[in-house]
Amino acid sequence: MITSPSNISKSEINLTDKSFLVIDDFHEMRSIFRDIVRSIGVDSKNISIAANGGEAIALLRKKQFDVVLCDLNLGSGKNGQQILEEAKLRNLVGSTCIWIMITAEKTSDAVTGAAEYQPDAYLIKPITAATLRTRLDRVWLKKQAFIDIYQAMKNSDYSKAIYLCDERLGFDKVNVSELLRTKCNLLLSNGELDRARELLDSILAERDLPWAKTGLAKILIKNNELDKAKLLLEETIDENPTFLEGHDLLVKTLQAMGDLDGTNHALERAVKLSPNSVNRQKQLGDVALKMGNLENAEKAFRKSVSLGEHSVLKTADAYFGLAKTCSANTNSEEALNVLKKMNKHFSAEDIQLKAMVIEGLIHHESGNEEKALEIAAELGKRVADEKHVQDSERALDIVRLFIATGKKESAVVFLQKEIRSNPDNNALFEDVKEVFEHAGMGDEGAVLIEASRREAIEMMNAGVLLIREGKYEEAINAMRNARQVMPENARVLFNLAHVLIAYIQKKGQTPELINEALESLDAANELSPSESRYSKLMDILNGLSSVA
Repeated sequence: MITSPSNISKSEINLTDKSFLVIDDFHEMRSIFRDIVRSIGVDSKNISIAANGGEAIALLRKKQFDVVLCDLNLGSGKNGQQILEEAKLRNLVGSTCIWIMITAEKTSDAVTGAAEYQPDAYLIKPITAATLRTRLDRVWLKKQAFIDIYQAMKNSDYSKAIYLCDERLGFDKVNVSELLRTKCNLLLSNGELDRARELLDSILAERDLPWAKTGLAKILIKNNELDKAKLLLEETIDENPTFLEGHDLLVKTLQAMGDLDGTNHALERAVKLSPNSVNRQKQLGDVALKMGNLENAEKAFRKSVSLGEHSVLKTADAYFGLAKTCSANTNSEEALNVLKKMNKHFSAEDIQLKAMVIEGLIHHESGNEEKALEIAAELGKRVADEKHVQDSERALDIVRLFIATGKKESAVVFLQKEIRSNPDNNALFEDVKEVFEHAGMGDEGAVLIEASRREAIEMMNAGVLLIREGKYEEAINAMRNARQVMPENARVLFNLAHVLIAYIQKKGQTPELINEALESLDAANELSPSESRYSKLMDILNGLSSVA
């Protein structure tokens, strides 16, 4: 039963038993904020204090707070935005937690962080008890309006969440826009593109909302109508220059189109708007490096490394990009030093393997062929048994090193695996072509791409064709074999689930077959979210399970 906002008055929003976390690096400010929180009715025993990011994360790990008041600038170490990002990524705060960022700065740079990790509100210092109470009341009412919807989303029950949005739209006139936006996102997440488009068209017919245009662009991208998506996003950004989601989606669209110049321009606009994003700076470095603009690439990669120093969003790829850039600038010593620094922060096996690849390329470019050959030989042993390298950029670097050190046969075998796992990835094909052309193997590369792609498509569709012929066991075996060869191919996983369900419908179920179909669908959805096949096949499978 959803509670109507009209049944909640401000006097009923009792803060006495609400838990607060105050984060500020100055003792005096912590005392001031604690007094302000007490003055609005919060019990002293429910107020916790943190002086820095480390203390804040430690407290957030121990307890789920109702309200967090966090200063944006916390001196050395994590800043407020980085604490928020880590708290959300590690699920240290619930959907009902109110996060208010407090800052003395009024510049847009200071309050523009990663679009997907925004606080519920900003307050500019100095703040008063009345200001804080008013903002808390406003956010709290909104949180309560969405509490059941958030719970359904947390349980991945998107159909229920959509139903709850519709129910609330019947009486909640205050949150109409946010409810419609949430419903659209849920429809997209559930793969219901037709319903999402119908809703978005009706919204845009009445009001020109940037988030609605972006939602429509997502559908166009899903349908591979990239030119239309590009035009719509450019229009949206021109009309709403500070709408970060539009900028990010335009970058994604231009990358899919293979438009390097356009991607670079779009990223420069986004970075100018939001210069403190670890990921956007890294993306800008990647594009600048591909374009041969080493000065801009180095600047962007160094910025990404610097921003990521205390951030959970820190990425080894920024270090790798910086190392490549230094190497391209004939500064191999600096490039190797960058890799050493990276090794101090990241110990995962796949990252260490990529570091080995980059080191081999650096030695090759600096003329140390003996060391490059040694690394290539070791690398060949380590990747021989890999079915597929999930990181396509790492795969391309491995191929570059193999070709550079004369291991062309190994390069071809390795690339065949990658293409079979990504038969629809046109951007990968263009990168592969470039690698082969650079090695003087352009014609050979074109033949390899087409042959491997054809083989992958045949394997992907084999099971579905066999099902149509009534060959159920053969269909399952064919799709299981395809998954062995292409474990990261979403279409293979969906088709495997499809043939398993067809077999169950015809021959009867076993717990093993049900579990295999469920696992295939979940793996496919993780690789390719918002596919309509996921919800359709899952509904059929749930129906079969309930009959058991």
